[in-house]
Amino acid sequence: MPGMTENTSSTPPVAVVTGGSAGLGRAIATALAGRGWSVVIDGRRADELTAAAAAIGTGRVTAVVGDVADARHREALVASAQSLGPVTLLINNASQLGPSPQPNLRDYPLEVLSDLYAVNVLAPIALSQHLLRDLAESNGAIINVSSDAAVEPYPGWGGYGGSKAALDQVSAVLGAEETAVAVYAFDPGDMRTEMHQQAFPGEDISDRPEPETVVPVVLRLIDERPASGRYRASDLTTGAELEAAL
Repeated sequence: MPGMTENTSSTPPVAVVTGGSAGLGRAIATALAGRGWSVVIDGRRADELTAAAAAIGTGRVTAVVGDVADARHREALVASAQSLGPVTLLINNASQLGPSPQPNLRDYPLEVLSDLYAVNVLAPIALSQHLLRDLAESNGAIINVSSDAAVEPYPGWGGYGGSKAALDQVSAVLGAEETAVAVYAFDPGDMRTEMHQQAFPGEDISDRPEPETVVPVVLRLIDERPASGRYRASDLTTGAELEAAL
């Protein structure tokens, strides 16, 4: 897979970044476009997605409006990316938190939980299925954005955390099955994002780092290509876990 250096070839590498209108998705898309990639982003809110693409640079970024839980949208997203060339990177960043404040599992509406898993688990699987051939042929990578809620039993986080735990396991199994593709479950840690604010309604989260601070860690993961597995941004920042995997 091409490294994250400035691209000079006539055909830029292609990445799909879901949830690219804001937060970590937008920050990653901005960095990739700045390195010469063609990036396809999606999101449900058309105005925000269009504004993000314009701010990043429409020559490098293609915006496809829609919900990753919608099969027809996923097909359109994949078709848009493949029209630019073989896809070498899939970042499943789009996530749904669920109700806010978050209910305990005893009170969790099952129809809402089903929607949560459709976005956080089934959509990443479906997009991976669509793109695995491209990714295998290009020695590409999949990054599934996870959370510490996947491994820590925080009260009230059973819906979101359970979906991210499922995503972690899906990532691990896919990495074992698809040896030509690097598959990562990536825990970025707390960030100052809209979804994080929704998780803590009424609280001041200004002490959380901006998503842009996590991007160098994502780029290092892509560049250095350790073994498939689960990685935390805090470990990659210090280098301990990444160096052990190389």
